[in-house]
Amino acid sequence: MLKIRIASRSEVGARQANEDDLRHGAGPYGWYAVVADGAGGHRRGAEAAQRAVTCVESVLHNPTVEFNPQTLTLAVRAAHAMVQRHQDSEHLDERMHCTVVALWIDPYATSALWSHVGDSRLYRIRRGVTDLVTADDSIVQRMVRAGLLTPQQASTHPQKNQLLAALGIDGDVEPHTVARPVELQDGDVFLLCTDGWWEPLDPLTLTMSLGESRSPEEWLDRLQQRIVARSNPKQDNYSAVTVWVGDPADVTRMQSDDTVPRIRPPAAPT
Repeated sequence: MLKIRIASRSEVGARQANEDDLRHGAGPYGWYAVVADGAGGHRRGAEAAQRAVTCVESVLHNPTVEFNPQTLTLAVRAAHAMVQRHQDSEHLDERMHCTVVALWIDPYATSALWSHVGDSRLYRIRRGVTDLVTADDSIVQRMVRAGLLTPQQASTHPQKNQLLAALGIDGDVEPHTVARPVELQDGDVFLLCTDGWWEPLDPLTLTMSLGESRSPEEWLDRLQQRIVARSNPKQDNYSAVTVWVGDPADVTRMQSDDTVPRIRPPAAPT
């Protein structure tokens, strides 16, 4: 069985309240981590995020479910329905929604599942390669995938935060869940995070700071220090969970002769 270590952070940034939420722990069929980023009138975004992560966690704690993509998709859809049920139908300005990204690991079968809706992300760092394994549900990222914008142009685009899907919106959502369990390797590092966390950080920073860190907590400390050092007066709430599989010391971290980490483009939704 692979050793799993988890650490998390959730900070208010320059906002008056923190509308992010997260959960992580161990259930009957393995380890899980869930991150959500809420939005809504009268700070109902915090409620949306809290309801979403609590619902996903409850499904993954159910001893009768099986470790498969269908269960994880069911968990995300249940969270969507939960947020919908608690909408304020009379006051449209108080409607709420949230993004979500979830990782589920079976350490006995050495495999992982993940799913997301919105623009909260999941990164995997393996042997010095940073993979963005989710694709944002946003207008700007769709333009990037179509070749209409570069990633650099997307970072300053006026519509960069406009989502195409989120939990709690009218109608159904289609969670982007991997089609089958993905094999884990000793030394894999995962990072689940909201846009307030990933926007200030590039993949090079993720990989280089990982090489300087000896624990999940230390790595998040280093990343948080870089976010704070930017002194962005409009800094959004920023939250992250990192999951370390085994020991990345001599596996995932770059070797001394690697001067530039290899960075793969975002994967298309599965």
